[in-house]
Amino acid sequence: MDDFEPSDTSAYPTFEDFFVRAHKSGSRPIFAEDDLSSAVVVADSRVVVYESVQQSKKIWIKGLDFSITNLVMDNRLGAQFGNGAVASFRLSPQDYHRYHSPVTGKIKLFRSMPGDYYEVDPLAIQSDIDILDRNARDYVVIESEHLGDVLFVAIGATDVGSVKIHDRWQTAGNQIQKGEELGVFQFGGSSIIVAFESGRISFDEDLLNLSKEAIAVDVEVGMSLGRALPGHS
Repeated sequence: MDDFEPSDTSAYPTFEDFFVRAHKSGSRPIFAEDDLSSAVVVADSRVVVYESVQQSKKIWIKGLDFSITNLVMDNRLGAQFGNGAVASFRLSPQDYHRYHSPVTGKIKLFRSMPGDYYEVDPLAIQSDIDILDRNARDYVVIESEHLGDVLFVAIGATDVGSVKIHDRWQTAGNQIQKGEELGVFQFGGSSIIVAFESGRISFDEDLLNLSKEAIAVDVEVGMSLGRALPGHS
């Protein structure tokens, strides 16, 4: 609790207030905060990363018809990110349930999509049910200088009361900083997909190596995720 404000659990009048508790200032330093060519972890969670969406289907996300197009219900965005790199973050109920921008840039698009609240644990994600395509979700596209357009999808799951990207980020043209809070999940587990256009990012080698073994890595907000490939940095 030293990482949160307030730190005294008795200061939270309800469990829901505790569930959406905020980090204490400085408890989650942002990696290379002024380096616009690097991306950071968006949530306290377990993460797996893939160099392509096709690789994710072979290793982790095995729904019968999972695709970026089905995830965002948009053929144009599906084509833009369909061959790109993907980071998948899974949050458990005990985690801090606010989420943050992976990059510095400008909001290009916001959409909110109703849906189900299926479980998103590893066994469920590897089933034949297209959970990530069916659950309630909000998403934004962020235009960044060095990493191109970045797709951020917040996905609800079992017991989640809501998926909420803050009002400020629902308006195109607003600027957001790397590590700045994007939104919040209310009670329950949840998942986040962050997709990059093909050829734009190189994920950190330690994350890639473990992800190839289908091992999810414990991470915290602001840790290094990857950086722009040569030619874009």
